[in-house]
Amino acid sequence: MTCFPWFDPAASASKEAEALSDARGALPLVGIAKLAAQGEQIREGHEVEHFALASRSLLNRCTSARMRFAWTINPYRGCEFACKYCYARYTHEFMELGDLEFERKIYVKQQAAWLLRQEIRRVKPQDEIAIGTATDPYQPAEKRYEVTRSLLEVLAEHQGLRLGIVTKSNLVLRDLELLCRIAARNALYVHLTITTVKTELARVLEPRAPRPDLRLDAVRKLGEAGVTAGVIVAPVIPGITDDPSSLEAVVRATAEAGGRQIFANPLFLKPCSAGVFLPFLEKEFPHLVADYRRRYQGRAFVTGSYRRHIAETMARLKLKYGFAAVPDCERPRKNPDESAPVGPTFGEQLVLF
Repeated sequence: MTCFPWFDPAASASKEAEALSDARGALPLVGIAKLAAQGEQIREGHEVEHFALASRSLLNRCTSARMRFAWTINPYRGCEFACKYCYARYTHEFMELGDLEFERKIYVKQQAAWLLRQEIRRVKPQDEIAIGTATDPYQPAEKRYEVTRSLLEVLAEHQGLRLGIVTKSNLVLRDLELLCRIAARNALYVHLTITTVKTELARVLEPRAPRPDLRLDAVRKLGEAGVTAGVIVAPVIPGITDDPSSLEAVVRATAEAGGRQIFANPLFLKPCSAGVFLPFLEKEFPHLVADYRRRYQGRAFVTGSYRRHIAETMARLKLKYGFAAVPDCERPRKNPDESAPVGPTFGEQLVLF
């Protein structure tokens, strides 16, 4: 018997399989689903397949009032890091693929640099561009295909841009010289996502992501090179990473690494992420099942009071460790909303790909 009456993994999987069978067997694939089906397999290994994906556009307009940035760029579709809480799994639904295929079928966008060079003229001086809002731009695929690096090379040709990069990977240091060139002529902010400084816990929550200490080392080296770097504590996971001592450990480690900014966002459970996270919770943290039933039944966000609690805790910790109350990269939202999650330019509430 499932511990979540509103979510039955077996029934969900069965319905998903039937839907995919109907979609693939009876109906012709169109649009992005057709392009994905036609993608040439590039590499196979570690239960991960890489495919080429023809792209018609790379620069995506952000229309969400919650977001401060105007444009998003995601060099890949899917992410090999396999974070149990990932909010972006739904993006594979557009290609008629299931939630778990998000971490097993990675699509490498083709002609990305050429597309960006054509489209960047649409960006106005005050617009912010966020790189890595739905999939990590420095996931393992980047070591071989270098799509993110090709985009940075285009951005390095410009000046006066406002750019942000978010990643879980210390592979970002490979492009340190290029990032320095960009930072010299543009406003650039790089944030490493760190949910916990406990390596063993991170391995459970984020099985294929680099260790937290490696990410903190990246923050240190970016800062030493003159690139503004910080940390995003996202998601803050109720009952697992949200106690004051855990949050303080991340804030303290960020300060010791010379991070300029730090933010936090509570766990956001879209149906696609709940389909993976809730069975994981029942297996690894069964004592939290009742609490999650109460917190998330009928909703994807935690309550406003919980968000305020996390925001107040982080505010005290930021003050204690010398972080600015309002970081210089944080500007008012396009349409301020008191109910929106507290946090940085990047957050789990994204609905972009």
